[in-house]
Amino acid sequence: AAQSGAVGIRANTVRDITQIKEAVDLPVIGIIKKDYEGTPMYITVTMKEVDELVACGVDILAVQGTSALRPDGSTAAQFIEAIKAKYPEQLVMADCATIEEGIACANAGADFVGTTMRGYTPETQGCDDIDFDFIHELSEKCPAKIIAEGHIHYPEQAKKALEAGAFALVVGGAITRPAEITARFVAAIEK
Repeated sequence: AAQSGAVGIRANTVRDITQIKEAVDLPVIGIIKKDYEGTPMYITVTMKEVDELVACGVDILAVQGTSALRPDGSTAAQFIEAIKAKYPEQLVMADCATIEEGIACANAGADFVGTTMRGYTPETQGCDDIDFDFIHELSEKCPAKIIAEGHIHYPEQAKKALEAGAFALVVGGAITRPAEITARFVAAIEK
């Protein structure tokens, strides 16, 4: 990623983040994905995971910012407030799906709001393409910087997301999953 011009990397697990930080001098958005019984939350859900990410020197700590409750019953906004109380200098990104979630997380202290969860929650089911109007509206209404993430498959979409108001973007599967890349090319050719 660094050799190709990426200006940051989003990574899962302390091990991967530590190895990336040893190999390149780029900011890292760090997460820990873990399933918990009784909640659909799975992206940096507990303070234990936050502590681990902070300890490994993550530059931006990303948490799930959707409306579901965490295992302890707290909301995303309450969790972000607790993170900022414990680690006031730590940059926090909230992975959200709706305008309301983004605003609530930003008001709680999130420095960045990502569109990461759009299409992956019951409220946004069926939003399977990048939504430039959503990015624009979020950038207009939300006090945090917007990071477009999810459903970005082509460079033109990345450019348009920035034009819609995103401060930055995360491109994942479009560059990290060769099988999906190949399938998109094959599908386009067969049309």
